[in-house]
Amino acid sequence: MQAAEQSAVLEDVRLSAKRIFDLISPELELVEEEFERQARSNIQVIAYLGDYLRGSGGKRVRPALTILSNYAVGGDGSNYGSIRMATVMEFLHTATLVHDDVIDRAETRRNRPSINSEFGNQTAVLMGDWLYMSAFETSLAERSLAILDILTAVTRKMTEGELLQLTLLGRTDISEEQYFDVIARKTAYLFSACCEIGALLGGAKPDMQNMLRDYGMNLGVAFQLVDDLLDFTSTEDVLGKPAGADLLEGKVSLPLIFLLQREPEMRSAIQTVISDARYESVSRAQLLTALERTGALQLALERAIEYATAALTALDGLADSPYAQVLSSIPAYIVERDR
Repeated sequence: MQAAEQSAVLEDVRLSAKRIFDLISPELELVEEEFERQARSNIQVIAYLGDYLRGSGGKRVRPALTILSNYAVGGDGSNYGSIRMATVMEFLHTATLVHDDVIDRAETRRNRPSINSEFGNQTAVLMGDWLYMSAFETSLAERSLAILDILTAVTRKMTEGELLQLTLLGRTDISEEQYFDVIARKTAYLFSACCEIGALLGGAKPDMQNMLRDYGMNLGVAFQLVDDLLDFTSTEDVLGKPAGADLLEGKVSLPLIFLLQREPEMRSAIQTVISDARYESVSRAQLLTALERTGALQLALERAIEYATAALTALDGLADSPYAQVLSSIPAYIVERDR
């Protein structure tokens, strides 16, 4: 299927973000309450940091996927077990963000000072660890080895992704294969786990669990591809963190890989930006112009559309319902967001 056809397929099922999240807004409110409950601690600093992280907001995409997948297979996404596990998925995501910000030396997250910049690296690392352990402790309440297997595997994958990315920082010779390996581990496996656990909690049979697992995997790759595109094309106000920061941190994403395939002579300029950790010898505007001129941005967007379409296709055979319709609309929402 050509890119134009894939875009048309996605457009046919596109819903606004408001309609997507309105369907399960009562459940997401319960997730917020559960996040607050799980983050409580008789250790004052942990309670304070938990409130700080919860107050930072976020779209709660991962809990939403868990709840929607549960409903889509005929389960009850509003029961306490489902809400509790949806919150566990947000805890895991939040823990990775806290650790990532330490590694990246990020100063802002969601338009607020990051935990590490506000309270220091040691506090941030320990808080991330606490979130991981709290997530696993809470998940034990389900008494499900299948859920624990999924959570253990996804946590290992995310850690491997972070370590792999560290080995590639500052390198301009990163391959497409290496790039996709990193984003699968760092982002897509958690999306996949959310959908699979939601289906499992909803009583789905193994083939339906696999369907939603594959949906989440493709959706997660599309999500990260669009995130990496937005780092070049969006603004700090929209992103909630400095635009163009990825390259300054030494991360070479797919648009730059495509750019260097077409104009290898740009390698020296990109390497200089990484080495200087600022856009001085080459401005961000100049880099964006080169990405547009060579079609690198468009090619990266087409790859995102491919994965979004694959996510949609993975749902073939899922019984029609408002929840299945929303799951079908999320790939288009992800591709179109903030562009």
